[in-house]
Parts: sequence; C-alpha cells; structure tokens
Amino acid sequence: MVRWAVFCCALVPVVLVAYGTSVGGAAGTALGLVSVTAACRILLRRAERGLREESGLREESGVREERGRGRRHDEAPSGGDGRSWGASRRSGRTS
Repeated sequence: MVRWAVFCCALVPVVLVAYGTSVGGAAGTALGLVSVTAACRILLRRAERGLREESGLREESGVREERGRGRRHDEAPSGGDGRSWGASRRSGRTS
C-alpha cells in the first residue's frame, strides 16, 4: 500500500509538469499529497490498533461478538402488529 502512495505522489507532479503546470505548483501539489497520505496512514494505523485492542478485550472478557445490525427474524417489525414497513406505508398508516 505504501508503494502505491509513493508512486502516486511522484506521478501526479510529473503529469502536472507535462501538461504545463509550473514546477513550483507541481511541487506544492506533491507536498500536499504527501501530507494527506501521511495523515491518512497515521489515522488508519491508529484505527487498526484500536480494533485489535478492542477485539482482544472482547476475547478476554468472554463477550461474544454479535453479527448483523438488524432485528432477529422472529421479532415483529417496529410497528408491533407483524406487518412490514411497506405494508403499513401502503395502507396509509405511518406508525
């Protein structure tokens, strides 16, 4: 991943100069790309480290990780009468 970032940060200024942008403008663009790439890399590593620590804490505490975000299939929709959102919408009822 780092190699692609270096390649792009080097390629963009070359293309800009080839299409007539000043060398100073291309250098400024390269500096901006390098800084944004470095910041994203730092944030990504921090997030990955946090996820590793969080999953380690879950494993140590014995908490089982829940999969999915929706309701269980045996639960009624939020309306409580067993109809889907679309059915209550078609009948004019907005819950």
